Amino acid sequence: MAILNAFEQGGVRLNLSEICRRSGLPLATGHRLVGELTEGGFLERVPDGTYRIGTRLWRIGSQAPVVMGLRELALPHMEDLYEATHDNVQLGVLRDDRVLIVERLRGTRSVPTVTQIASMLPLHTTGVGKVLLAYAPPEVREGVLAGELPRHGPRTITDPGELRRDLERVRRDGYALTRDEMTLGAASVGVPVRDAGGEVVAALSLVSGTRGADLRRLLPPLKTAARALSRDVAAHWGGHPDMFSDERKPSA
Repeated sequence: MAILNAFEQGGVRLNLSEICRRSGLPLATGHRLVGELTEGGFLERVPDGTYRIGTRLWRIGSQAPVVMGLRELALPHMEDLYEATHDNVQLGVLRDDRVLIVERLRGTRSVPTVTQIASMLPLHTTGVGKVLLAYAPPEVREGVLAGELPRHGPRTITDPGELRRDLERVRRDGYALTRDEMTLGAASVGVPVRDAGGEVVAALSLVSGTRGADLRRLLPPLKTAARALSRDVAAHWGGHPDMFSDERKPSA
């Protein structure tokens, strides 16, 4: 597990020394375990001697309920949203006090972003993250506010009081805005996705360029897509309690 977790820290390809350093394993132990994982198809050895995640692990991971359920429901609405705006479209859920990106769509004309599918992003710097944090259980929200708020962009909110006020505005207005908070030159607007009981189970966002961006013009199509997805979630949740994950927590 330590070896596989080493790849979660970033880096598509790692050499044996990097894997052992990240996993905290002795070189001999790492060499043996990496060999076993490679033989089993969980890792792949690249001709240059580095290693990457194997397709077998990807096939297993793609069966996780949060991927199989929410992603499949969301994709048609995300595709419609992209066609209407030609901006990056992102879908995220709350996992371990961070945002897990379940799906994203990016076109050739979209602003570059750091987001990748299955990546974990901070809650306090992204549109999807602020939505999830605003509607998270109080203990989750207070834990994030009491912890470190690292700066990722020039306008990242690092003051707990300011972030608390921003989250109150998100709950009041029903959407979150960011500008240059995660990535310089990128702005985002995020809205909640709800289940049949009105609980926030995910967040949908559009990411655009900061220069000349009028994020509020993106709200109508974004809210329309989120409402449509929420209806699908409400319709298909019944009888399928494992659609997302047993890690799912009710929102405040």
